[in-house]
Amino acid sequence: MRGIKMPGPSIFESISTELLRGFDDKDRAREEALLLSRKAIRLCSSSIRSIHRGEIEAAERLIDQAGEELEKIRTLLVNHQDVRYAGFVDGAEQEYAEALSVYSIITRHEILSPDEIAVERVNYLAGLGDATGELRRHILDLIRSGRAKDGEYYLQVMEEIYYLLMLFDYPDAITRGLRRKSDLARSMLERTRGDLTNALEISRMESSLLKNQCSK
Repeated sequence: MRGIKMPGPSIFESISTELLRGFDDKDRAREEALLLSRKAIRLCSSSIRSIHRGEIEAAERLIDQAGEELEKIRTLLVNHQDVRYAGFVDGAEQEYAEALSVYSIITRHEILSPDEIAVERVNYLAGLGDATGELRRHILDLIRSGRAKDGEYYLQVMEEIYYLLMLFDYPDAITRGLRRKSDLARSMLERTRGDLTNALEISRMESSLLKNQCSK
């Protein structure tokens, strides 16, 4: 019986060297992208805080910086799409979509399209869903400052966002948690509608009392 010829060790060395190089490159790209994603998320959170404080220029600067970090991630992972869709980049894109949407709605009364925000479509929708919580916060701030009437516009925007999210009734494997965002948006909408309705009613009563006192 003839013996089986085994490949020489140099073949395995060549294979292992090539494979290890590829995995090392992927690991380095993942670690760097993870750091950039965390930085982008922090920048987005800071920008939203600046918006609520009325520090618009600071918010613009922070959002621009977050966009730059996302662009670095896309370039870094262009040859590592499996890492790109591992999940953490989606989180950063959602935060960016939320921050840019909140900025545009509050400062310009504009709702940006997916192309204008330039993130994955599902991340755009998720970011809009999260924006309803920040719009609720803005409405409550308006109520506290005696500007409840101004809150009606933002309540209407919250309603439109919720109705938009409800259109995408697809399996979670496709929408990646969007159903939960829709449920949270509905909860925010209902609570805010109640708060704003009460505030407007109190404002009308106060105005009526004031008119009666002035007429006496």
